[in-house]
Amino acid sequence: MAENLLEVRNLVVNVEDKEILHNINLDIKPGETHVLMGPNGAGKSTLGYALMGNPKYTVKGGSINFAGEDITKLAVDKRAKAGLFLSFQNPLEVPGISLSSFLKTALEQQRGVRIKAWDFRKELRQAMALLQMDLNTGFSGGEKKKAEILQLLMLNPKLAILDETDSGLDVDAVKIVSQGIKTFQEHRQGALLIITHNTKILDALHVDHTHILAQGKIIKNAGPELVDEVSKNGFEKFLQNKE
Repeated sequence: MAENLLEVRNLVVNVEDKEILHNINLDIKPGETHVLMGPNGAGKSTLGYALMGNPKYTVKGGSINFAGEDITKLAVDKRAKAGLFLSFQNPLEVPGISLSSFLKTALEQQRGVRIKAWDFRKELRQAMALLQMDLNTGFSGGEKKKAEILQLLMLNPKLAILDETDSGLDVDAVKIVSQGIKTFQEHRQGALLIITHNTKILDALHVDHTHILAQGKIIKNAGPELVDEVSKNGFEKFLQNKE
């Protein structure tokens, strides 16, 4: 059996002086897709930011091991270079920097070599065609989300944490973004932690494990069938019967 790519042990996370996550344990193996669900305010995004090393989210206890290395105190850029990726609920544009320039620089930093412009443009065009997008400034909310998946496909991380990538998208955009994630699953074979409260984006995806987070604790672990159960009946049953 493959060793764990990510091992989270008894993780306690504070935002300022408030404890948000309480003794979180999570294992993800290479190539697996995990879904993290839960009501608003449960701490789902906090977990994503803590795994990525956002300094606003302070680890007060426990550990994060990634690809055989303890990254609990590692800086964000070093985690990214090691193969961690986080997409945002509300992606930001950086004025004056085109997405293509940003991606080329990021790829060169990741790979440690200069990339020929022709090779880069070829990779970029293929990923853009899949997502039905153009690289223009002034992206709409939906286009920003597509840009996040474009980065996912180009950077090809070992583990991608997708934080409510489907929020604010119309039905057609959800299908396109879902197809991009499916391509990462099937052709890049990277691991995924998909944070969501909407199961629509999961319709076309293979899911290995599902977790419910509530009040800062993982209260239920199961397989893909849990996605359908939550979709039909919501979280109330699990909130009343915590493990």
